[in-house]
Amino acid sequence: MFRSLRRALGVVAAALLLPLAGVHVAQADVARTATGAASAAGATAAAPGAGYWHTSGRQILDAAGQPVRIAGINWFGFETANYVVHGLWSRDYKSMIDQMKSLGYNTIRLPYSDDIFKSGTVPNSIDFSNGKNTDLQGLNSLQIMDKLVAYAGQDGLKVILDRHRPDASAQSALWYTAAVPESTWIANLCALATRYAGQSTVIGIDLHNEPHDPACWGCGDVATDWRLAAQRAGDAVLSVNPDLLIFVEGVQTYNGVSGWWGGNLMGAGQYPVQLSVPNRVVYSAHDYATSVAQQPWFSDPSFPANMPGVWDKYWGYLFQQNIAPVWVGEFGTTLASTVDQKWLTALVSYLRPTSTYGADSFSWTFWSWNPNSGDTGGILKDDWQTVDTVKDGYLASIKAPAFPGTGTGGGGGGGGGGGSTAACAATYTTTSDWGSGFNASVTVKNTGASALKSWQVKWTWPGSQQITNMWNATYTQSGTSVTAVNADHNGAVAAGGSASFGFGGAPGGGTAPTLSCTAT
Repeated sequence: MFRSLRRALGVVAAALLLPLAGVHVAQADVARTATGAASAAGATAAAPGAGYWHTSGRQILDAAGQPVRIAGINWFGFETANYVVHGLWSRDYKSMIDQMKSLGYNTIRLPYSDDIFKSGTVPNSIDFSNGKNTDLQGLNSLQIMDKLVAYAGQDGLKVILDRHRPDASAQSALWYTAAVPESTWIANLCALATRYAGQSTVIGIDLHNEPHDPACWGCGDVATDWRLAAQRAGDAVLSVNPDLLIFVEGVQTYNGVSGWWGGNLMGAGQYPVQLSVPNRVVYSAHDYATSVAQQPWFSDPSFPANMPGVWDKYWGYLFQQNIAPVWVGEFGTTLASTVDQKWLTALVSYLRPTSTYGADSFSWTFWSWNPNSGDTGGILKDDWQTVDTVKDGYLASIKAPAFPGTGTGGGGGGGGGGGSTAACAATYTTTSDWGSGFNASVTVKNTGASALKSWQVKWTWPGSQQITNMWNATYTQSGTSVTAVNADHNGAVAAGGSASFGFGGAPGGGTAPTLSCTAT
């Protein structure tokens, strides 16, 4: 797999086709906190996700032993020469984290390079005008990372730190280079583990992104055996912060069988990663579509029916055999081809819908939030504001609830001053209209002084429009009157924050309705 392709920073305007029928599903079932026995035990159980996490067989469990599902998004930039997440040249970081939560993502994977630890590194391309990002002024990259982690925790999102590259220039096959030796890699991993000790928003560290040839698994060569290196680094991290999960990606080739960079975990069953602290290993696979590179399985006559077998072979068996949790740390596509659409539909099904399996499912973080990933695009469109509702809709069935927020500071996790009257406003945008049908999005903004617990939006169509599907909310329509109610995962909206939902309808060509918003 060619890393230079996906990291190209030129924005690609891909033609995004509508997904296959049935992909957009209402979020009431998706966002349900269905966590197996924990949810059946009674409504008095605390919301899953509090505290630090550990593993048991194929599941990730919270501090209380309740299963949790990582259902998140990659937000890259710290690993580039900007030395900070991208998009801050356009928006305030808090508004983007709020939007991630409103869309139903519960975890952020933050790629970084070891350059951010250098004293001369200065983050750049941040807009401080009109009140944006004001609390980031004068901070270095690590201090900005602190701010992102703190705000994500307030919003009830978790963070996984991803050592993506040794430096900002390029991806490396091995975990070290001549300029960045293994000792530096481990020292910086430990520095982050120490920095966030006691902050359970950071649940773990992805030790190195996409090891590939000549990296091996189980070969015994200290210079190239990624499994042995992961054990050395994992033990070092746990020696300073024993609460963290250790995320270990695969390699490219095992016993002559090759796959995606970081996506081959065929050797982990025979040669498991064994750490000094038990129940900390989560295996991570990456998987992509043809917009990134061709693979032989895409041209198999049985495609896409062959894909579950492919995933079983490379990494899914670890979950199926109850060996360890599996987190698909990256997967993405422009959706520009029918093959890619079928691939994503098949993968989402394979990862197991939350409404059916709860947290007894594969975990995942989609690549990417950023629109400027050259060969995948992102959940956001080129303006860094508008949601690609088609792409986001494919992920609807595998999203999962946010976790308990830290409750500190503004904008997070259901806190807020008591006694204030809840208030909201809703705005309507037609995102596409082809005459016989249309897509639209609605943004709900908390206009009050305290956090919202729930909201509903009502309108009356000026014509004969009928909603055909809706995501990130549920709806009822009687004649021309529509009522849309928040999903479980986006009802809580911080003061000044916003949530959004989208839908398709028919026919097109109508004028925008007048909306009313009611909140509690």
